[in-house]
Amino acid sequence: MTAAAPPTGLTAMPSPEPLPAPVSGQRHEIASSVGRLSYYAASTGTRESDAPLLLIHSINAAGSAYEIKPLYEHYRKTRTVYALELPGFGHSQRGKRIYTIRMMTDAIHKIVETIRKDHGPAPIDAVGLSLSCEFLARAITENPLAYRSAALISPTGFSTAPKASRWRDGTRGKPWLHALFERPLWSRGFFRLLTSRRGIAFFLKKTWGSDNFDRGLADYDYLTTHQEGAQHAPYYFVSGFLFSEDVMRIYHSLTLPVWMAHGMRGDFVNYKNKKLVEGRANWTIDVFDTGAMPHFEATDKFVAAYDTFRSRQQSATGASTN
Repeated sequence: MTAAAPPTGLTAMPSPEPLPAPVSGQRHEIASSVGRLSYYAASTGTRESDAPLLLIHSINAAGSAYEIKPLYEHYRKTRTVYALELPGFGHSQRGKRIYTIRMMTDAIHKIVETIRKDHGPAPIDAVGLSLSCEFLARAITENPLAYRSAALISPTGFSTAPKASRWRDGTRGKPWLHALFERPLWSRGFFRLLTSRRGIAFFLKKTWGSDNFDRGLADYDYLTTHQEGAQHAPYYFVSGFLFSEDVMRIYHSLTLPVWMAHGMRGDFVNYKNKKLVEGRANWTIDVFDTGAMPHFEATDKFVAAYDTFRSRQQSATGASTN
C-alpha cells in the first residue's frame, strides 16, 4: 500500500535523519518505571581496579550524551564508563508525557542499579553536567551507599545570593508557560525555529562565551532536536519544572567527596551561592578559564584536575581504613 499524498497546499514534514551514536561503545536499552532508557557502555576489556564511571549529560533544548563525549572517550581507555541518555533525550523514550525531577532522578537510580548488577555492589563515581547535577545530587542523597564520589560540572542552583535560597520542596514550574509552548498550533514549529542551526549556534556561543564552540556538538544538537517528539522534555525544562527549589539543601546534605568544576566566561557562570559549600571538608572546587563546558575547551587540564581530586579521595579513603 502506498502512502497517501498530503492535502493540496500542505507540505509533508520530512522524516528525521536517523540519530547516530553520540559516543563510542555499545548501546543498551532497559525498561524502567520512567520508560525505555538508553545508555552507552565501554570498558578496557581487561580486569580493572577502578570503579565504573557514570556520566550524565545536561538538560536543555538539545541535551545529549555528546555533551560528555570528551570525558567518555578519555576514560574508556582506563576504566569502564557509562553514558546515560535521560528520559526525553537521545535514544531514550521521548514523546508527549509529563517530565519531572522525580523521573530524571529515578532514571539515574535505574542506571546505577544496572551498573551494580554488572560490576557488583561497590560504589561508583558519577559525573553530572549543569542541571543534571541537581538530579545526581538528589539520587545520591536517596541512595548514598551506591556512590564513591560526585563530580558536578557547571552545576545549576548556585546563581542566586545565599539569602535568596529556598530550602523547601517544589519546582520553579510555570504551568501557563508550559501550556503556551505545547499549543498544538505552534509547538513543533516553534521548537524547530528555536533549534535551527543558527539558533543552536547562538546558544552555544552563550555557553562557551565565545565563537569557539565545538562544531561537532553543534551538528549533533541539530540532529537530536529534529527527532520525533524532541520538543516535549525541553518544554518542561524551559518552563521551570525540572529546577528544584530545594537544591541547595540537597547539595548541602552531600557527605561523600564532591568535586565542583566551572568556568568563567559566557552566560552560565554565575556562582554567587557557592559560598555555602566552599570550605566544606568534602567539597573541592576548581575554576577554569573557559565557558560552561570546561571539559571541551580545556580537556587536559580538566582531566588532570579531576584525577587529582580522585587521587586525594582514594588516598584519604586508604588512610582511614589503615
